[in-house]
Amino acid sequence: MARLLLILILATTSASAGTLNGVVRNGTTGKPAAQQDVILISLQGGMEAVATARTDAQGRYSFDRPEIGSGPMLVRVVYQNANYHQNVPPGRSTADIEIFEATATVKDLQVASRLLIVQPNGPVLLVGEEYTVHNHSKPPVTFAKEFEFRIPEGAELNQVAAWGPSGMPVVQGTTTKGANHFGVPFPMRPGENGIRISYQMAYATNQATVGAPALYPVDSLMVIAPPTMQIAGSELQPAGAEQGYNVYTRKAVGANAALQVAVSGTAPPPRETPAASGGAMGGGGVAEAGQRMQTLPGRLQHLQWILLAGFAALFALGTVMLWRKPVSAAAAISGAPAKAAAPSSDGRAADVAAQVDRAVHQGLDDLKDTLFRLELRRQAGTISEEEYAQQRARAELTIRELVKG
Repeated sequence: MARLLLILILATTSASAGTLNGVVRNGTTGKPAAQQDVILISLQGGMEAVATARTDAQGRYSFDRPEIGSGPMLVRVVYQNANYHQNVPPGRSTADIEIFEATATVKDLQVASRLLIVQPNGPVLLVGEEYTVHNHSKPPVTFAKEFEFRIPEGAELNQVAAWGPSGMPVVQGTTTKGANHFGVPFPMRPGENGIRISYQMAYATNQATVGAPALYPVDSLMVIAPPTMQIAGSELQPAGAEQGYNVYTRKAVGANAALQVAVSGTAPPPRETPAASGGAMGGGGVAEAGQRMQTLPGRLQHLQWILLAGFAALFALGTVMLWRKPVSAAAAISGAPAKAAAPSSDGRAADVAAQVDRAVHQGLDDLKDTLFRLELRRQAGTISEEEYAQQRARAELTIRELVKG
């Protein structure tokens, strides 16, 4: 009887456990990667490491865990200080991972584009930059040296984010190389990578000089500015307007080439936008939030990730816009209809501003988490494309209304 009970217990345990196996290969050498640690990560309720396995001489690994199959998961290999991942949606029992050798040689890196976005905010000019970097190395290797950049003299660096092929921007730490000179210790894997930067500059006189020499040659430069601003720079040419923003471009900027973009002018004046009916915003809060921030041009919509990656300068801009109509702003975040704000003392106004500041940051943090989990569900195959599109559209609408104020 005891033996039969033991067999039943083992059978039940086996039935409840999931199995995952795969092979880790070195994409640089083309050979199996032996003796590599593979980390199994659960994506339910956060990114929690639940088990570790080690590859054999043929690069094979396996897991037998009850979590496997119950929800989206991830397998990770850390090799020469770079992370390599593979998604594991429910129902999948194999996941192969490709890793690469690391190099500090920069010759195979191509900075395809550099983008600058400028936005006045009273006495401060907010600037967002994005470098798109291609790693075309043959055989493929990961560039492990720090990516370096400069910001203008007198500018204050806010935050930096980076992403790898098929990845989301993640906030990064920086190292100081000198005055206005920084490094980002982010491995550039084979394929498309990117670096996003935000900083702010003094703008009390409504004019400033933006831009600092790039340490790498850049195939193309693009500057985006509100139509109320004047933009001028060596070899910088107007390239039309899109969705209310003016676009300027320049081709082939050499490494360490002087880059001085003169900007002047003020932010666009307030404008009224009809309230969206229904949706996530609710009530009339959107219509009553007077000051508006222009949305980015359509082909640049991916730059909303500057917000989601935690760029402090643009968070601050959204806060200021919403602070001008504190009650409406709070209603827009909570989804409740806005109510008329009663006159208050200076102390009360400061309290309301502080509450709105917290609400804005909490709202954006919640949206960041929502979109992050939504992307993970899509990659893991646990959500249909139709449902993904609907949920993404609702979240993007909320983001636009938050930053417009």
